[in-house]
Amino acid sequence: MIKKELNRKTDILTDSVIRRMTRLAIDHDAINLSQGFPDFNPPQFIMDRLQEIALAGPHQYSPTWGQIEYRKALAKKLEHWMGIPIDPNENLLATVGSTEAMMASLMALCNPGDKVVIFSPYFENYFAQAVFNSVEPVFVPLIPPKFTFDADVLEAAFKDPKTKAMILCNPSNPSGRVFTKEELQTIADLAIRHDVIIITDEVYEHIIFAPHKHTYIASLPGMWERTVCCSSLSKTYSITGWRLGYIAAEKSLLDRCKKVHDFLTVCAPTPLQMAVIPGLEAPDSYYEEFGAQYTRVKDIFTKGLTDIGFRYTEPEGTYFLMVDISDFAKGKSDTEFCEEMTVKLGVAAVPGSSFFNEDVNHLARFHFSKKEETLYEALERLSDIRKKM
Repeated sequence: MIKKELNRKTDILTDSVIRRMTRLAIDHDAINLSQGFPDFNPPQFIMDRLQEIALAGPHQYSPTWGQIEYRKALAKKLEHWMGIPIDPNENLLATVGSTEAMMASLMALCNPGDKVVIFSPYFENYFAQAVFNSVEPVFVPLIPPKFTFDADVLEAAFKDPKTKAMILCNPSNPSGRVFTKEELQTIADLAIRHDVIIITDEVYEHIIFAPHKHTYIASLPGMWERTVCCSSLSKTYSITGWRLGYIAAEKSLLDRCKKVHDFLTVCAPTPLQMAVIPGLEAPDSYYEEFGAQYTRVKDIFTKGLTDIGFRYTEPEGTYFLMVDISDFAKGKSDTEFCEEMTVKLGVAAVPGSSFFNEDVNHLARFHFSKKEETLYEALERLSDIRKKM
C-alpha cells in the first residue's frame, strides 16, 4: 500500500456526473437523455469518405498541428461563418475534441493562482480543468429563468488583478442560452478594459433556434487578439466519438497552445481528420437542414413534456433542456430523482446541481439529440411518472 500522499487535486473532484448517469442508463436499459450524443449516424457523405479513408489511409501520425487538408478546409469554413481571415498554418490547431482544446488553452495561458471567470450553470468539465491547472474558478451566476447575467457582478470578477481569463460557452450548455450581440459586446468591453482573455466553447454554434442568432465574440472589434476559440466537430456532424476539435486564435496565443498540445496528445486522429473534410466543405443548405432537424425534435420533446406537466426553460440553442422537477420530486434531491427515474421509468437525465455553483436542487438536464421515435418512446415512459414514482 502506497503511504506517500498522492495528488490531492484528485481528492477535490468526483467522476463525471454526466458519464455516471450514462453508466446507470446502460445498466437499466434506459433511454439515455443524459450524455449528449445522437442515436443516429453522421451524414452519409461523411461516412462514404470514412470508408474510402479506411482503405486508402493515411493511418499514421498527422503533422502535430493537424493534416494540412483538414486545416485548409476548416479555415475556409470558419472564415465563412465567423467573417475573420483564418490562416490554416498560423491560426489553427487540430485537437482531440474541444475538451483537449480547452485544457491546452488553460495550460498554455494561465499560471497557478490565476483566476478564471465561469458563468454558472456551467459544463462540469470547466471546474475540473481549472482544478488540474491550479487556477481558481470565479463563478458568475446566470439568472433564471432567462439565464441572463448582471454586468456589474461580471465586472467585479474581471476587476480582480488575478483574473486572467473567462471561459465563455455560447450557445450555453446546460442552460440553452444564446447570448445576444449586445451581451457579448458587454463581455468584450470588460475583457479589453481589464486585459482578460476569452476562451470560448462554441460547439453548439450551428444548433440555434429562431429568432436567435449566434455571434462569435472573436468577430467583435478588438477581440480576435484576445480570444481563443475552442470548438469541436462532434455536434455539427454527429460524430461525438471521433474526438475532432480545434483551436482558432491569433498566432502569438496559438503558438503557446501548440506547445502544450505537442506534448499532451501529439495529434488528433489522422484518418478522421481526412474523413470529415466533406462536412467542412458542405454548402449552407446542410446547416439549414441540420438546424431544421433540431428544431423539429425540440418541438416534439418540449410539447411532450408540456403535456405531461413539466415546466422548463425554452432553449434558444444547443440540444439541452433545463427541466423543473419540483412537481414530481416529492422531497427527493435532484440526484435521487434522476437515479430513480432511470431505474423505474427507463429514462436518464442529469441532476441539475452538478452544473451549478449555487445551491440549486430542483432542475434536471435532458437532451433531445435523438431520433423522433426515441423521443416519443421517452415521452411515453415519462408519462407514467406520477404512477411509478
